[in-house]
Amino acid sequence: MSRTNGFIGRRDFLKLGGGAMVALSSSLMQVPNAFAQESLQPISPALALQELVEGNKRFVEDKRRSPHQSLLRLAQIATEQHPFASILSCADSRVPAEMVFDVGLGDLFVVRIAGNVVSPRVMGSLEYSTKILGSQLILILGHERCGAVTAAVDNTIVEGEIGTFVEDIKPAVARVKNIDGDRMDNAVIANVQYQLEVLNKSKLLTQLVSEGNLQLMGGRYDLDTGEVTII
Repeated sequence: MSRTNGFIGRRDFLKLGGGAMVALSSSLMQVPNAFAQESLQPISPALALQELVEGNKRFVEDKRRSPHQSLLRLAQIATEQHPFASILSCADSRVPAEMVFDVGLGDLFVVRIAGNVVSPRVMGSLEYSTKILGSQLILILGHERCGAVTAAVDNTIVEGEIGTFVEDIKPAVARVKNIDGDRMDNAVIANVQYQLEVLNKSKLLTQLVSEGNLQLMGGRYDLDTGEVTII
């Protein structure tokens, strides 16, 4: 009997009698609970970072495994989640965290907002992902040619509420105003570092860090290569 990703092939499945199908259905319903206890446990900050680094390497080399994307995985995490890492990234459509790090359902708690800025609601979301869900790592991920950072660098005046997150980036831009090099890339990196400082104002997060249960890090995503560089 052939199987693919733990599932019985369609042709073999159709050969099963009614009673056998009922038994099989009952068995499959019990599998996720058995696996969940083993696969949903939080891991250490160091191992969380290692998972992200190795996953991104596979992505860059076009050797993706696309793990945890089966219906079995869907069943495993239907009633609980324990993401091993949290990602605060820009809402840019070219930076999908699960693809960039070659992970799947339930692996990452992802917060996306233009300019990857830390607002009170963003901070609260990340506190929830760590304190309640057990995420061991928070990575603030900036990316090259970020439109929000560009607007802050150029001091662009924009309508509506767009300017709110631009204002949140300007303090970072001011820090690298007179530094040599590519001003946009300098600003992208400075913004990640600045948002990390804002995140460190959370007493809840700093306590988890001091206890060794959490690590806060920054990264830069290259739109051309897909590579994430840890800052």
